[in-house]
Amino acid sequence: MNDTPKRQRSLARASALTAALGAGVLLTAMAPAAHADGRLHIVGGQDAADSYPFMVSLQNGQGEHGCGGALIDPEWVVTAGHCAAMKAPQEIDVRVGSNDRTTGGTVTGLSDIVVHPEFRYGYSWAADIALLKLDQPVAQEPIEIAPEAGETGTPVRMLGWGMTCDDGNECPTPPVTLQELDAELVAPERCVDADGSSELCVEHPTEQAQACSGDSGGPLVQGGPGRWQLIGATSRDGDGDDVCSTGPGVWTDVTVYSDWIERTIAG
Repeated sequence: MNDTPKRQRSLARASALTAALGAGVLLTAMAPAAHADGRLHIVGGQDAADSYPFMVSLQNGQGEHGCGGALIDPEWVVTAGHCAAMKAPQEIDVRVGSNDRTTGGTVTGLSDIVVHPEFRYGYSWAADIALLKLDQPVAQEPIEIAPEAGETGTPVRMLGWGMTCDDGNECPTPPVTLQELDAELVAPERCVDADGSSELCVEHPTEQAQACSGDSGGPLVQGGPGRWQLIGATSRDGDGDDVCSTGPGVWTDVTVYSDWIERTIAG
């Protein structure tokens, strides 16, 4: 089968991401019409009903949200590799533990960024994960990383401040209030080019419900209030059509990288 169209789409996404990185604007808000950099926002979700003390908004110096993350240690946040690659610590601030990305929680800077050494994007994606070291410990309670992600059909919840529709004219800015959407793990084969050994394919049973641009790096969790466990970090669209509201999405399986995370945090 001729895979030229798929390669062209991947190359376009990679070129756009490279340009964004070079211009230093990866963490600024972006209209959802293009989705050229592969980043994701929640479509079809609802305002978060629970508090998530581990939830993190990655922001630029002007307080603009760009990606999500999860607090896994008083001094460490896990996010997607493409949210942090080629960024300097001083270019990113984080707000931890608030459902409102503009107020509350704890705001702090970074002292270090560690992108997984095998991270890549473009024709193929791999190890889309990074660790951010805060410049001071925070009081919010970190989330525990699950021992494993679970089988196909496992209920999960995605969290993020990403765009809530595909049309940038209708929703040009991301929501202020954290959005949540319940979905489930589906077979890796449902996602285009997903690595079943290190990535998760997630889908909502209806259309108009999926992660989208700006949700990148945000947590995919399982469990329930008071017992949430982290299993994934939002990575990219899962069906190659660059339309957020239909089809599955791809999450980095954070549980697969537990050893790397532990070694990195231990120093």
